Amino acid sequence: MSFVKNKKETSGINLSNAVKVHVDWKVKLRAAISTKEKLDVGIISKDSECEFGKWLHGEAKTKYGHLSSYKECLAKHAAFHAEAGKVASAINDGSFTKAEAMLNTASSFNTASNEITAAVNALKNEIGLN
Repeated sequence: MSFVKNKKETSGINLSNAVKVHVDWKVKLRAAISTKEKLDVGIISKDSECEFGKWLHGEAKTKYGHLSSYKECLAKHAAFHAEAGKVASAINDGSFTKAEAMLNTASSFNTASNEITAAVNALKNEIGLN
């Protein structure tokens, strides 16, 4: 008999959607460059402000805090938001060429984006959601 009613209930959040939302940040930041939009760097830089971050710092910490993949995911998520905040700061400063370069393939932002995706997938695997 399985005690797991459904995968969503197990995790409390849709982890595939969490990956998509973070991948979509590159598009949002590029759009902000194009429109010269001012961004809230404080909020963007905080890993506890997005839905996934709230879950990581709350329910996930209680349920999965003992797992190595949780700890890695928490660290990679914080690093991602720190990098996104740096890009947002460059945009707000009007350094649009610099901000665009910060989104390129060989950038710290891109590395952080890839690492949070891998970390979420590792967490999904360890808690049995794949």
